[in-house]
Amino acid sequence: MEILHPRPSAIAAAMYTLRDLGADAIVLNGPPGCNFRTSRILEEDGVRVFTTAMLEYDFIFGGKEKLIEVLKKIDKMFSFKLIGVVGTCASMIIGEDISSAIDSAGLKADVIVVETHAGFGDNTQGAIQTLRAALERGMIDEVEFERQKTVLERATEIEKKSGMASMEYIPPSRGDDKEEVAREIRGWMEEGEGIFVILNAKKELGYIFSDILLAINEIGRKYGSEIINIANLDPEIGLPRVRRYSQNILRDLREKGVKIHHISGGIDEYSSAGEKVVEIAENYDIKRAVIIGNPHAVPLEIERRIGVTNGPREVEPLKRMGFNRVVVELDAHSLVVGVDEIVRSEFGEILRKIGGCEEGIFV
Repeated sequence: MEILHPRPSAIAAAMYTLRDLGADAIVLNGPPGCNFRTSRILEEDGVRVFTTAMLEYDFIFGGKEKLIEVLKKIDKMFSFKLIGVVGTCASMIIGEDISSAIDSAGLKADVIVVETHAGFGDNTQGAIQTLRAALERGMIDEVEFERQKTVLERATEIEKKSGMASMEYIPPSRGDDKEEVAREIRGWMEEGEGIFVILNAKKELGYIFSDILLAINEIGRKYGSEIINIANLDPEIGLPRVRRYSQNILRDLREKGVKIHHISGGIDEYSSAGEKVVEIAENYDIKRAVIIGNPHAVPLEIERRIGVTNGPREVEPLKRMGFNRVVVELDAHSLVVGVDEIVRSEFGEILRKIGGCEEGIFV
């Protein structure tokens, strides 16, 4: 099936994975504007991003000398321990020999090379290529590589089945009215209904999606509602940076008196944690659920389901899956760069307002 709407690229996935591997800097061997937004986000997250700024001349005659020059310059200007060099469509199409350029540069810093481009149909290929390069350099072991590869391949399957790649064209949508959805959740509590609150977040997005879990628990405390919290926050799974996300979120929830009743997996395992959620839910007689982060990866069939996502193009697929309501937390990515604690979300604030808990339990 041909997908007509824009989708994430393998280059961006490679860059995010290099960040998670601890790269201090990333050099994009390509045009100056390649992956500009991703670069800006990563710089706010503490990773320096550089470009070889390839132009038309370089597309014809090659950009090896430019890459050597840029690598030497940043090696002299900074004291980076690990630099990731990422290929782009331009350098890969002309067959640029990136490894040879790095050998010629004679750098003090350690370098990991990811020869990828945006021509892969699945963005997860960029992450897998990066992890394979990390495996070859001894940065991760075979067990971790295979776990990550399985999770990423599963994410691709789910995306094609019920996510952004499930339809030829998906119009972007802001989802349902947040105040109306908040009133529905409050209504469940007023009626004494039990609620599953399921956090199935992806990496750093857990910092904002967990605020919604927190807000629902604040309201539940006020109404004395039975709330069962399930979250993919296993602090022992994933790369060191990814484990810290879970550790920090669990710390903040614990400080606010919120208990996670069941752990469904690691915060990089959102694509497989949904199956564990279904197993857990079988032990309860609860017919209401709020599924936050990546709802399309949680195949829980229940009487009333509310999904919370950050993707405007996830709304229609979620409705087709049977979600009664879908909320879009539009600015999620921009609010979680460079943070190490739970941050307030738009929907969380609306929930507190509607539920009469505007001060929350942060104070």
